[in-house]
Amino acid sequence: MAFIINAFQRCKALAKFQTPVNDTCLGVLPCYQQIRNKWPDFRMKKDARKRNTLKEYGVYKLRYNALRKNDIIPLEIQEIADKEIYNCPRDASITRIVQRCQVTSRPRGNVKRWRLSRIVFRHLADYNKLAGVQRAMW
Repeated sequence: MAFIINAFQRCKALAKFQTPVNDTCLGVLPCYQQIRNKWPDFRMKKDARKRNTLKEYGVYKLRYNALRKNDIIPLEIQEIADKEIYNCPRDASITRIVQRCQVTSRPRGNVKRWRLSRIVFRHLADYNKLAGVQRAMW
């Protein structure tokens, strides 16, 4: 038992004299380097925020809309649903979401299955980077 305690104390003593680990090894960026986020540009970040809002409020907005447009239920309930849908955020609508390329954030010419623009899709397909995609030959 004394041997284990001695070894533990020696390890603690050695740890005092070792150099500290470099922060870049741990994934921490140095202060002088630009900090970026995971989106290619601000439009993509905005679209991600809209998607999160839709995920959170979309179901409620859909239900309130169904209550609001129903002619069978009383007018008081329809008015309450009207007020509730007015209080929901505007971004909680499916029409406000734009399909964008995940690499370049290009809004047009996207291949929906891979969520890539036609330009990036073709480039990756040419170099066999997409699974299950073959170049057309005839």
